[in-house]
Amino acid sequence: MSTPQVVVHRDKELMAEAAAARLITRIVDAQASRGSASVVLTGGRNGNGLLAALAGSSARDAVDWSRLDLWWGDERFLPEGDPERNVTQAREALLDAVPVDPARVRAMPASDGPHGSDVEAAAAAYARELAEAAGPEDHAAVPSFDVLLLGVGPDTHVASLFPELPAVRETERTVVGVRGAPKPPPTRVSLTLPAIRAAREVWLLAAGEDKANAVAIALSGAGEVQAPAAGARGRSRTLWLLDAAAASGLPRSMYPPASA
Repeated sequence: MSTPQVVVHRDKELMAEAAAARLITRIVDAQASRGSASVVLTGGRNGNGLLAALAGSSARDAVDWSRLDLWWGDERFLPEGDPERNVTQAREALLDAVPVDPARVRAMPASDGPHGSDVEAAAAAYARELAEAAGPEDHAAVPSFDVLLLGVGPDTHVASLFPELPAVRETERTVVGVRGAPKPPPTRVSLTLPAIRAAREVWLLAAGEDKANAVAIALSGAGEVQAPAAGARGRSRTLWLLDAAAASGLPRSMYPPASA
């Protein structure tokens, strides 16, 4: 796995704009080299902030949206269209404004879908969808995502992998149902660390003083069971994209002066 790199921006708005520009470049490069690109989206204020910045970018039309596969790192197990679902928020922030191919928008199952309230069945179905999309060149039973985005919670959780809970200990399955999450809603669907670590690049987003302690813990060598963000690594690159407030607990030597 790659060694984490830290990039710090002055504030959350600049962080979102810079991350959006970086993502556009990465998608365009992947499409130029392989014909298509795949990105795993994240929810939360930083994930949605990036999507809104991308929607507002003058460079967004450089992306061939018809050749982009979109997946999710986790989802709140709620009915389709619920405003708290990550896919609902992503549609509002970006997807309704760009010509994505609906067949390539791979949302996680909803609680009123074909699996009903069975979150384990919903997770297994998403795992099958990922496996079917994976090719012989991929490194796991998931596609080799070009970029996998993750928000970092104040408790160091990423996706719906919370400290010490069973999902963060999973080593075999690529997708799991989560019950009893410490933040609402308690029932969720999440990629596991093995699926996350199959991505070419993993980008972790954190902004605000409330994330400073989590960032410092995850980058201090903490174990992934205690600090799930510490276990989120890409095969070729791991980027921590922070604002100055979220980076305030890090030693200045961890990132180059120019990145601020």
